[in-house]
Amino acid sequence: MQPDIEEFLLYLAAERGLSDHYQLSTRLSLEAFSKWCSATLGISAAAEITRAHLTDFLGHRKRLGFATSSIKLVVVAIKVFFRWLQSRNKISADPAALLPLPRLEQYLPETLNEQQVEQLLNALPDHGPLTARNRAIFEVLYACGIRVAELCGARIEDLDLDTRIIRVTGKGDKTRVIPVGSKAADALHLYLNRERPELVRKWTRSHLFLSVRGKALTPDRIWQLVKETARMAGLEQNVYPHLLRHSFATHLLGNGADLRIIQELLGHSDISTTQIYTHVDQQRLKSVHYRFHPRARLPGKGTPEK
Repeated sequence: MQPDIEEFLLYLAAERGLSDHYQLSTRLSLEAFSKWCSATLGISAAAEITRAHLTDFLGHRKRLGFATSSIKLVVVAIKVFFRWLQSRNKISADPAALLPLPRLEQYLPETLNEQQVEQLLNALPDHGPLTARNRAIFEVLYACGIRVAELCGARIEDLDLDTRIIRVTGKGDKTRVIPVGSKAADALHLYLNRERPELVRKWTRSHLFLSVRGKALTPDRIWQLVKETARMAGLEQNVYPHLLRHSFATHLLGNGADLRIIQELLGHSDISTTQIYTHVDQQRLKSVHYRFHPRARLPGKGTPEK
């Protein structure tokens, strides 16, 4: 099965243009399945696999304690792989065609409220090395709601401070344009004029945010910065970079932004992914209902203010 896996991964990279992360995840899933087939079933060819073999393998993963989300990734990889094998006439029938996807529990995203975000941003030092860069990083994460990988991959040519927009490349190499708020734009202007020129080395490329060695910042370094700043801010909540993305979406929704616009800004391909943020807006909806619906008021309370 290994030659087929290698050919399939080449297809994902060359024809589908999928990310390195997706390719690695798929490789790990398929190679684990291939090794299990060889060791447990004595099967090495994809054409010999049946649906019963697939369900046995997934049951084995579950007994090992793998999370439902991890098993779902494996199922997706297997389904796409066998669909591709059939399209290439390498197998006559697809044993994974009717394989169901595990149902995931819906976990509501953690968020910071607006006061906590201000507390975090106010904890950033005003003086010292890299203060302008670090403030620009935090302002962009919160003002634009971009992913850490998108932040690290952003380049100078992607930013237009005159029109206050930034172009980022997200999952599946999809590009989107996001407005940059005034405070984030001011922080970026200060960083680009005061600190970034000092970080440039002869090997530096056009990445927007640079390390002290003149290279692109890594996601791990962004995590460290966020953790350190949250500790200085005295926030007891577990604060991590993606929390600012969740907070960005939640605060937009809470202040009246259209869900479709938030979907566009976040780069979600499916509106159902964005809808998870509506849970945090329940209190505002209750307030609107109380103010404007004639049957929402308690007897004797009179007409609500408008």
